[in-house]
Amino acid sequence: MSVTPSRVFLSRIVGQAVFDPAGDQVGKLRDVVVAVRSPTQRPRVLGIVVEVLGRRRVFLPITRVTSLDSGQIITTGVLNVRKFVQRRTETLAIHELLDRTVTLPDGSPGTVYDLAMEQNPRHDWFISDLAVQGGGKRFGRRGPHQVLEWDQVTGLTSEETGQGATHLLATMDEMRAADLANALRDLTPKRRMEVVTELDDERLADVLEELPEKNQVEILGVLDPDRAADVLEEMNPDDAADLLAELPPATAEQLLALMEPEDAEDVRRLLTYEERTAGGMMTTEPIVLSADATLAEALARVREPEIIPALASMVYVCRSPLETPTGKFLGVVHFQALLREPPSTLVGTIVDNDIDWPRPDASLEHVANLLAAYNMVALPVVDENAHLLGAVTIDDVLDHLLPEGWREQDREQQPGDDTAGVVAHG
Repeated sequence: MSVTPSRVFLSRIVGQAVFDPAGDQVGKLRDVVVAVRSPTQRPRVLGIVVEVLGRRRVFLPITRVTSLDSGQIITTGVLNVRKFVQRRTETLAIHELLDRTVTLPDGSPGTVYDLAMEQNPRHDWFISDLAVQGGGKRFGRRGPHQVLEWDQVTGLTSEETGQGATHLLATMDEMRAADLANALRDLTPKRRMEVVTELDDERLADVLEELPEKNQVEILGVLDPDRAADVLEEMNPDDAADLLAELPPATAEQLLALMEPEDAEDVRRLLTYEERTAGGMMTTEPIVLSADATLAEALARVREPEIIPALASMVYVCRSPLETPTGKFLGVVHFQALLREPPSTLVGTIVDNDIDWPRPDASLEHVANLLAAYNMVALPVVDENAHLLGAVTIDDVLDHLLPEGWREQDREQQPGDDTAGVVAHG
């Protein structure tokens, strides 16, 4: 067994994989739970929060952690399968203590950017030290970095102290948008908004698309209207339209007026369709190419990182104009077909157009049936004159087929699953 170091900085272990004794990964460490007793007593480490399959977060007592070596965390293999619910006496070290403004021994302000936990001779773990950056005294410059003992600073446990989110977000840099959204849902509204404030517009747009509607509305309602409009511009038009539909009409119109006219036009068009129809679910930004584009050009578009996999599954071939609503829709070319022919082949020569594509008023059930019948993950939506209006992807359909509030449900919970504990991976 590897030797666990006596002092561990949390930034080195957050996000690290958690393994059982057999070497099977059971999840990732997302936070450390501590009991803060007083400003002078070192907080005792109670356990860790582990994100397991399905993004459920569970609690693992620190007594069941046998190794905290950098790069791997070894447990006894026994996990409580119930969702972690924070108690009033508990503090989440990563989410609640990082970025907190404190007073240093010389009376100057500082910001906590890391914490260290240390094991005593009795094998109990405590938060022992804080890595702090001083606020600086001239021209807004940052002060020196220093590591101080817990009781050398004041204000760390006060709810009135300021708190940003720069260092917390650094621990979340590699999270997928859906995982970050899941983490935000577990924060208090105050802390959630502190994090949101420091996300850039594009990242916030991605996260909003993964949040339940009530959280979307809460966040958008607190943002400055100009910034809210900027974030809406970064969202997929269909997701922006769904969000605006949840707002009071006057608020939605105000935000649409602040958006760039071209972005607002797409969203306004989507708002005219009923929610559970092809038009209400479609995105207006599929990959559209002219018939004389080559397969090499098509593959270059498919490789663009911002395009989601479902939209990248095919390209849509149309006559000019190529912005939706397009000229005459000629057909689709599936991704596999792009790989089978020489790169110089023109997409117009290999289009498929033998399906009766859905109209914008087609029902959710009709669209789902087409996706299932033809084993597709996206479908074009056309009007009566064969102009391409947009595309419906399978994730849009699932959003509407799953029970209302599915994002807030415990993704691991099964009917009758009230087991107190299981041995992870058998």
